[in-house]
Amino acid sequence: MSKYQHYKELKVELNKNILTVTMNRPDKANAINLALHTELSTIFNDAGSDDDVDVVILTGEGKAFSAGGDLPWLQNMIDDQSLWRRTVTEAKRIVFGIIDCEKPIIAKLNGATAGLGATIALYCDIIFASDRAKIGDPHVCVGFVAGDGGSAIWPQLIGYPRAKEYLMTGDLIPAAEAATMGLINHCVPHDELDERVAAFADRLANGPIRAIQGTKVAVNTTLRQLVSANIDASISLEGLSNQSDEHREGVAAFNEGRKPVFKK
Repeated sequence: MSKYQHYKELKVELNKNILTVTMNRPDKANAINLALHTELSTIFNDAGSDDDVDVVILTGEGKAFSAGGDLPWLQNMIDDQSLWRRTVTEAKRIVFGIIDCEKPIIAKLNGATAGLGATIALYCDIIFASDRAKIGDPHVCVGFVAGDGGSAIWPQLIGYPRAKEYLMTGDLIPAAEAATMGLINHCVPHDELDERVAAFADRLANGPIRAIQGTKVAVNTTLRQLVSANIDASISLEGLSNQSDEHREGVAAFNEGRKPVFKK
């Protein structure tokens, strides 16, 4: 476990051959700040290169999986373009880290899963959610383009018309509905979530793990090509929106607890 000791915003625990990674900002609904974003950009590569790990579980501490980008961090990226450039590099590492990690990654959505949190969850291989959870990508609600990888993965899971509806409105989807439409794998009673995920992780870890991992690699070959074709353009569009009046207004309104007024 020495290779994980430097992680502070992530709690990393190895039980036999299953690595549980927990976003650990429960007082902020695990909203992603700069430090957590940086750690997420390396954890999947570290897990992938760890011979003691066969399966990864990703979840959030407390009542949420992740509420998405932390508002002070979003404001800092508006004010500091060098921070935005760093974020772009890390964003790609997060998405491709999940895709390229040979180890199966199970997302355990214990509560609210929004924005970047939703993007990260949807790139995982198997997604279990509590029946109390909701998932969505409200980038546009703060005047921001959904450019962190969401524009690539949502259409692959639920089709282009439905994906565009949810990405252009930012509406949150109850977990049961998300499972029915194929956005996630399973919606389970909240009190059964830990048990169900643990059982599934054990099943994979005690199965023909090399064949399982190879199957992930094979399936993700096409996904990687699609994301590679999408992500530079989508992040560039997100970067343009980062300096827009709409985004400044969206972040200011959220911080001030009011409804944003977007001017044409």
